[in-house]
Amino acid sequence: MKFGFVLPRGDARTAADFAQEAEAAGWDGFFVWEPMYGIDAWVALTAAAMRTERIRLGTLLSPVSRMRPWKLASEAATLDNLSGGRVIISVGLGALDTGFAQFGEVTDRKARAERLDEGLDIMIALWKGDPFDYEGKHYQLNNAKPHIPPPPPVQQPRIPIWVVGAWPRMKSMRRAIRWDGLLPARMDDKGQFVELTHDDLRAITAHIDTNRTQTKPFDIIMEGVTPGDDPAAASEKVRGWAQAGATWWVESMWETPEPEPVLARLKQGPPRLV
Repeated sequence: MKFGFVLPRGDARTAADFAQEAEAAGWDGFFVWEPMYGIDAWVALTAAAMRTERIRLGTLLSPVSRMRPWKLASEAATLDNLSGGRVIISVGLGALDTGFAQFGEVTDRKARAERLDEGLDIMIALWKGDPFDYEGKHYQLNNAKPHIPPPPPVQQPRIPIWVVGAWPRMKSMRRAIRWDGLLPARMDDKGQFVELTHDDLRAITAHIDTNRTQTKPFDIIMEGVTPGDDPAAASEKVRGWAQAGATWWVESMWETPEPEPVLARLKQGPPRLV
């Protein structure tokens, strides 16, 4: 299992400082979120890249439905080159309460899912570097090609893409297992998100093993909070998820607005499976 840390809030300088501390403390990944309007995730990750050498850098997450796919593809490929191939993109529909309606973005779930699928298709085609046409419901491209061709991403065949998938919604799961990783969520019969259990994750892992045809490694990412001052308890908390199939644990102190306790936890390092 690998261990990441997401910065709940902070500017680009904070991201650079915290990413450097995260690398020194032994974390495997450092992540930031993409606000509707706020600290730009890709500027923050660029600052982090300039202060680190090993740690993976990514978004958690990028709501593709409200983004220009070619802009996101440009940002990710540019950072992948700058960082020597350390980028991970996490994508999903996004949380509506982050300002979708207020900023005039599409709020319909089906339409956002369609835009997500089309956006990912376009990003992959752009990274390949060849001119292409695309005829989708929301995007139509004619002989799309860069005016000045940029270098392709360092990582091949592509930058890893992690996708939110709602279990047991099969359409959502099919979308996720096309790519490189799953951020699992549990949805009940009424369409409400509920707590995911170890049994749920075991069922998800079995479903992936049965239905995924690609041989490339596939990640399953769990988020949560562990006590940095109690290594045994932290290890126990993540062990159950690892045994159920998770390959990443991302420490996510979303409810902690002050930077001091976030930095203190980060410096304590990731949980260890002992």
